Amino acid sequence: MAGKLPRKNVASGALIRDTRGRILFVVPTYKPFLEIPGGLTEDDESPLAACRREVDEELGIRIEVTKLLLIDWMPTQGVWRDSVQLIFDGGVLTDEQVDTIRLGHGEIGNVEFLSPEECAPHLRPSMARRVKLAHDALSNDMPVYAEFGRQV
Repeated sequence: MAGKLPRKNVASGALIRDTRGRILFVVPTYKPFLEIPGGLTEDDESPLAACRREVDEELGIRIEVTKLLLIDWMPTQGVWRDSVQLIFDGGVLTDEQVDTIRLGHGEIGNVEFLSPEECAPHLRPSMARRVKLAHDALSNDMPVYAEFGRQV
């Protein structure tokens, strides 16, 4: 029975800001668009634990990842099956914390901080919608539910 149940990928990321309110994005070496820090969960790993692990692996920093901002269902795209994408609040980094960022592996070439208003052209359209919804949710007490980056 369990082998016949549907499966979904789960990914989680962190919306991290600097003291000027800009959002931290990673510059992947293997694709043309910016991303927020994060990635797929591993077997028996919670989305929150995956988010913390990915931030540590990609940026070399440990941050207090706190409240859930966004749950977004993504339809199947190419080789990727449908998935659930979560964005957590990664807090605000001080200038001193920004200076301690050390890129952890060859998948990340750099980091960039962009204002919420200027980031959309640098992101895949679905990620731009997702980041906007997550940023807007910072002031709410409830996470936002979306499908393909569109609030439902």
